[in-house]
Amino acid sequence: MADVLVERIELRDYRSYERAECTLGPSVTVLHGANGSGKTNLLEALGLACTGRSARTRDERELVRVGTKSAAVMLTTTAAGATNRITVTITPGSQRVTRVNGSRVEQVQALEARPLVCLFIPDRLALVKGAPAGRRAHLDAVVGALWPSRRSDRGSYARALTQRNALVASIRAGRAGRDTLAAWNRELATHAIRLRDGRAEATEVLSAPLASRSLELGLEGDVGLQYRTQSQADDADEFTRELEQYTPRDLERGFSTYGPHRDDLVLRHRGRSLRKYGSQGQQRIALLALLFAERDILAAARGTAPLMLLDDVFSELDRNRRERLLTELSSAGQSVITTTDLADLPASSDAGMVSIEIPSGVTPPAHATAEWAA
Repeated sequence: MADVLVERIELRDYRSYERAECTLGPSVTVLHGANGSGKTNLLEALGLACTGRSARTRDERELVRVGTKSAAVMLTTTAAGATNRITVTITPGSQRVTRVNGSRVEQVQALEARPLVCLFIPDRLALVKGAPAGRRAHLDAVVGALWPSRRSDRGSYARALTQRNALVASIRAGRAGRDTLAAWNRELATHAIRLRDGRAEATEVLSAPLASRSLELGLEGDVGLQYRTQSQADDADEFTRELEQYTPRDLERGFSTYGPHRDDLVLRHRGRSLRKYGSQGQQRIALLALLFAERDILAAARGTAPLMLLDDVFSELDRNRRERLLTELSSAGQSVITTTDLADLPASSDAGMVSIEIPSGVTPPAHATAEWAA
């Protein structure tokens, strides 16, 4: 995969922005400004255009500026000497539309014109302390980025699960016979094994770099990652038999109670769950370490470092670790960092860095110098 750089982002009626245009540097870009100036909104928009989803909300009405009907995010990217323009249009109540160079596309994750992304914002602490569903979705995204041929595994399993749930509900209501379940048990098992094994393999690949990155960022003690699954099956036949054992409970409740849709990804510190026992600071550092571990394995597997989007990343780090972090970011790939105070940046980190001030105001403006548009 060729290196993909984001040269420019433009916003129209996105959250607090009426209009914004921002040119990014090829290495580290620092967005600085007061709280509420729109830094996190800009990072979110970058992530949304690259991944097809917001890391902060599922309610698209929150993404559209108050008083307007739609929002747009436009990226200009370059890869292997080619320039591409990605446009995402968000209209609440309608399907989100993504276009590349004017042509509509359906699968943003498969686009060669967009970079891989690792995003750290305070909302993403839900990956550590939130519900398992968010961790499963995140892990599935990592699997798809590592091994593009497995990108469809999550969707294939979800479709089979929906069909089996519908059949279970029909059997429970007396509209279908129990013997009709066998075929869907086998179908679900086939996709379940592939989904589970991809998650388990990604977890194993992440474990060593996570431990190393955690220590570098100041989280003393062993940090581990565990993919917790119900199934012990080695293949689809064994998984089918496991499903059959849970069929009476499924029919009692009216839905499938067993499978990788009930699994979890657990972050541990010194053998204890970070979700249950970790402090806010420990959880933040562990999340940051996880994202850097993902950066490491994606760079090794795909030949290019992901775009790092880091919001308020310095608050839990001392000056030495801030300097180490910026040195690491400058060594490979493209990064965008936010801070309220440039004094947080080590003096030795200025070389090759682009600094962009976002002034405060009712409508945040938008470019590094004269191109800010109110």
